[in-house]
This record gives sequence, structure tokens and C-alpha cells, in this order.
Amino acid sequence: MLNTAVLVLNRNFQPIHVTSVKRAISLLYQGVARALDEQYRQYDFADWEQLSAATGDRIHSINKSIRVPRVLVLTAFEKLPRMRVRFSRINIYARDQDTCQYCGRQLKRSDLNLDHVIPRSQGGRTCWENVVCSCIACNLRKGGRTPEQAGMALLRPAIRPKWTPMFRNAAKPQTYREWLPFLSVADASYWNVELKDD
Repeated sequence: MLNTAVLVLNRNFQPIHVTSVKRAISLLYQGVARALDEQYRQYDFADWEQLSAATGDRIHSINKSIRVPRVLVLTAFEKLPRMRVRFSRINIYARDQDTCQYCGRQLKRSDLNLDHVIPRSQGGRTCWENVVCSCIACNLRKGGRTPEQAGMALLRPAIRPKWTPMFRNAAKPQTYREWLPFLSVADASYWNVELKDD
């Protein structure tokens, strides 16, 4: 239970990260964050500890039982998460779901490498749109040729991902019902729009 996921929102109710229950309880206890209930009410640690809801997951100590918060709001952080996804090996593996983009086999990352779709020897660049995961056998078979020259085809085109940083390491992240209002663009807009006094 301590390693299950908790959604972390910035002060403006925008999702910025997913953390473990263990870390979430620590942030709550330190006063760095507040827990949200189903009615979007915020609780500090003492109030959350006193909350006696019969529903929901709980963690237990020798003499206490605390409800697991599934959504936290940071008390001071307002900065928006970076929208540009870093061009890195781990993010390429995540984008391609640890799958060779030529033969379709899903492998351990140690059995994969990166391939330039248009080889550098033919003017190909090292960028999101030209680098894919490849198994060693397919990479050797393709060699310094384009997929067309080698008689191979890509499963899907190499593109720059648009996913948020909190989900970069999971193709299908675990989500909870409590997260849904903050993950939907329409619902998030509801919470983030500036209210005007008429």
C-alpha cells in the first residue's frame, strides 16, 4: 500500500507529479502539501488523521489508521511543469514502450538500442523524429540504410511525445477515480479558470 500512487497538484490544481503513498504522507506531515477529499476540501495532516471515513484505502500503525490520500495539493508551488519532454534514452524507450519499432517485439531495455531511421551517414539527425527503439537483430539487418532501402517498415512514425512528465515512465499509468477531475483537460480547466467579480 505504501508504494501505490498519489497524484500531486501544484497550488493551482494542475497535476505535476505522481508519488508514492509513503512520500505523500511525509509531505502531508511536513506541511508541504494538503490532502484533498472527494469534495475537494483540503486537509492538513492533523485534520486528515482525524478524518474517519470508512471508505478508501488505509495504512495502519500500531495505534492508528490513516486514510490514504490519493490527491495532494502543494501549499507553495505554483510553477507550471515543463511542457517540453527531454530527448533522452529513457524517454525514447518510454515513447516506444520498450518495443522494437521494426519487428514489434517488446524486450528488456538491455536488449534494445537506438536506431536512426535515416542514418547519420545519409544526413539523418539525432532528434525525436528520427530515432526509434530497435532490437539488435533489426538494427544489424538495417545497417546504414533507410528502412525502405533495407526492405523494412516502421510500426509507427517517430514523433515528439506530448505526454506530461508525471507519466513519462509508464505506458499505461495506474490512475484512481479521485484523479480524474485533474487529468481531464475540460475538468482541469474548470478548476484553473480565474474567477471574476462582476
